[in-house]
Amino acid sequence: MVLKNGTLFAFVALAAASAGGVSGCPGPDTGPSTPTKCADVEVVFARGSGELPGLGITGGPFVSSLKANLTGKTVNSYAVNYAADIAQTSAGPGATDMTNHVTSVAAECPNTKFVLGGYSQGASVTDIAIGIPTFLGSGKTIPTNLAPRVSAVVVFGNPLALSGQHIPTASKLYGPKSQEFCALGDPVCANGANGAAHLTYGTNGMTTQGAVSAAGKVKAS
Repeated sequence: MVLKNGTLFAFVALAAASAGGVSGCPGPDTGPSTPTKCADVEVVFARGSGELPGLGITGGPFVSSLKANLTGKTVNSYAVNYAADIAQTSAGPGATDMTNHVTSVAAECPNTKFVLGGYSQGASVTDIAIGIPTFLGSGKTIPTNLAPRVSAVVVFGNPLALSGQHIPTASKLYGPKSQEFCALGDPVCANGANGAAHLTYGTNGMTTQGAVSAAGKVKAS
């Protein structure tokens, strides 16, 4: 799949060179320093390409907003452990880590609900983990028997859109509980020409919107 004026790789490399990585500086990991072993909600989020380990500049604000909208519930967050490389070759291993984490926590904590999410290449991690084939690799998928434990799926700047697909219509299991955000002009999800748009999710209000939606799904599940 290509963007209007080149490949996805070319855009990511250019953004990394000009902005210190597609996502700039990593956002704060808002998870507690000593997580509750079995929380009411476990947020599993994959950062974007070029970001240092952690939740990233999109995942950090998203988790903060989600916690604010789930007062009275305990919320843990887990930053997917993967390379998030500029070459766009690590989404598959990232999906495997996301799947392994969900599977492990689900086994230990039978009452915990999950919120899955990702930004940029991290959205591809999420796509693969929930069983949607992408052009950015392959990895382990979350067992279908655990799908009811996943209350919400929220992604930002998802490259899946470049193949004409979207989680709400591409996944029977997760589509009804998913939400995608794509900033106007974002080359990674809208085939646009505004590279700066891809860097705005943590500040343009979309993480807050996604958190409100996810919180509502958690409460309803």
